[in-house]
Formats: sequence, C-alpha cells, structure tokens
Amino acid sequence: MKRPGSGETSRILLIAGFVLAALNLRPALAGVSPLLGDIMGELGLTPAAGGAITTVMVACLGLLAPLAPALAGRIGLDRTLLAGLLILAAGVALRSMDGVAALYAGAAIAGTAIAIMNVAMPAIVKQHFPSRVGLYTAVYVSFLVAGAAGSSAAMVPLAREYGWRAAAGSAAALAVVAAVLWAPQALRRPPVRAATAAPRPYLTLLGSRMTWFVMAFMGLQSLTFYVMLAWLPTIFRDAGLSAEDAGYLLSLTNLAQIAATLTVPVHAGNSRSQVPHVVVAALLTVVGYAGVLVAPATLSWVWMVVLGVGQGASIALALLIIALRAPDPASVTALSAVAQSSGYVLAAVGPVLFGLLHQLSGNWTLPLLAGLGACAVQLVFGCLAGRPASR
Repeated sequence: MKRPGSGETSRILLIAGFVLAALNLRPALAGVSPLLGDIMGELGLTPAAGGAITTVMVACLGLLAPLAPALAGRIGLDRTLLAGLLILAAGVALRSMDGVAALYAGAAIAGTAIAIMNVAMPAIVKQHFPSRVGLYTAVYVSFLVAGAAGSSAAMVPLAREYGWRAAAGSAAALAVVAAVLWAPQALRRPPVRAATAAPRPYLTLLGSRMTWFVMAFMGLQSLTFYVMLAWLPTIFRDAGLSAEDAGYLLSLTNLAQIAATLTVPVHAGNSRSQVPHVVVAALLTVVGYAGVLVAPATLSWVWMVVLGVGQGASIALALLIIALRAPDPASVTALSAVAQSSGYVLAAVGPVLFGLLHQLSGNWTLPLLAGLGACAVQLVFGCLAGRPASR
C-alpha cells in the first residue's frame, strides 16, 4: 500500500529527473565551440579537423539513433534514458583526456549517448505526459537549450581557471548528477516494455511522404543550428571580438532560444497546422544569418537574439511534430529514430563543410551564404511537415 503523499513525491521526482536529463542533451556539444581555438592550438588541428569534433558527435546522433528503439524494446524507455546518461558521462570524460584519439573516441561515445537520449525524450513525453505533449515538449526543449546556453557561457572562464580539458569534462559531472536523480524512476519497478517491444513498421514509415518531410525538416534545421554552434565564436573572434565576448554571444543566442521553446510548442501543439510557426521561425533564422554575414561586429547581440528565437522555435517545432504525428510512445520512438537518424546524418556535414568553405575562400562570406541557402530549403520542408496529417 502506498504511503500518503508517495504518489505526489514520485511525480515530483519524475519531473525533476526529466528536467535534469533534458539539461544534459546539449552541454557536451555546445561546450566544444568556445574552446575550439584552444583545442586546435594545443593539438595542431586544422579548421576542418576542428569542425570534425562536432561533426563526429552529430554523425553519431544520426547513425546511432536506431539504438534507442532497440534498447527501449528490451529494457524500457526509462532505463534507456538512464543508460544514455551514464554513457554520456563516460564519453565526455574520455574526450577530455590526452591525445587526439581520445578526443574523437570520447566525442563518438558522447554522441552515441545523446543519440539515445534524443530519441527517447519525445517518447518519454508521450508515455508519462500523454495529455500535455505540447507543454512538456516546451519544458524539455527549454532545458535542452538552457543546458547549451549555460555551457557556452561557462566554458571560457572555466578554461582560463582550470584548462580546457577540465572545462570540457565538466559536462560529465552534470550527467552523473542527472543519472542519480533519474535512477529511482528507472529502477523502482519493472520496465514498461509491452508497447515499445512491438515491432515497428519502419518500411511503412519510410513509405509515408510525411515521414520524409519530417526527416528533411529535422535534418535541415539541425544543420543550420550546428554550423552556428560550431563556428559562431570563431566568426566573432575573426571579426575582432574577444574570446570571452564570443562565448557570451553564443550563450546569448542559446538563451534567446528559451523564449521560443517555452511558448511555441504550447501554442503550436494546440493548432491544427504548424505551418505559420515554421515560416516565422525560418525567417527569423534567415535574418540572424544575414546579420552575422553583413555586420558580425555591429549590433552582434541583436543578431544573436533574432537567430536564437528562430532556431529555438525550429528545434521545438521539429520535436513537437514528431510527437504529434505518432499515436503512442512506441510509434513516437520509431518516428523519432527514423527522423533523427537521417536528419542528424544530414546535419553532420554542416560544421565540416562550413570549415572547408572557410578554408577554401579565406573568409566567412561563402559559408554563411551556403547557410542561408540551407535555411531556404528548411523553410520548404518545414511547411510540408507542418501541414495537418491526413486522416
């Protein structure tokens, strides 16, 4: 027999663990770019090789996303998230050790963990909060963004005090804390496996045009986000700003995303069509890119706020659409895996291509123009994905 108040306590622990898990979805990624100059200088990496640190992680987000449905089918969604947090801590710790091999191997392991967690989170929303999908999508995407913003702001001061390895490795401690808080939820009862263990019709999913639209939208908004995540501090430093100011500007654009992630999923989740939200988000992203292209050192904070709101709305809409287009946690897990797998593979080419274009042209004009082109294609597929599903 449950003790009085035990249900409420369990609910509080569930939400707290869910929030802290969401907070861990981006620091391992966002913490790299403010430190990229130090990493490249110490290890002798070229710009393309420096961009490849982020690319390795984003590639794993795509290639290894199908691990999540397999794990969920065997051990349940809650334990899958716990496993992701523990793997993340191990990968970040390895990435901070000495040597190029450890750097890239740790990045791959951390990317694998984030891939598992990325896919699991929309399904956990559907499983634990089925009547409030829009609200809890807003909650977890907002904390995802907050984790990126906090990491971006903290890395340079931490590196100055303790070195870049300790700064980059701090994300491991955050993952361990989240794992400890989520463990009671994951281990207190046998895993819920019935729904997620059922075979998912992946071929049927791939036969749907809507799946391809969602995949393309997920991939393109991720590509336009990750190129900025990887290279914005370097662009600002090349424009004459200090490393600390560049890190703070990256943090600002991540903080600005929270305004969108807190509001857009709630409003869009109650709308029959998400197309108007997609259009506004894409246009704001375009304005942010254009500002960085034309005047990176002038009104930088304005471009970062506009870019952040556009990108925050875009990622929130992509994840919301995944949850809205599937009827149950198992189907959400399947669609999430398919969309994020292909989407992040597409996104993975972004940072390296951006670095190569910069290396070839000697400036940031060509890379940013390519980014603007990707934003235009993102708008097209976002509109297709945001249309109401046919009944």
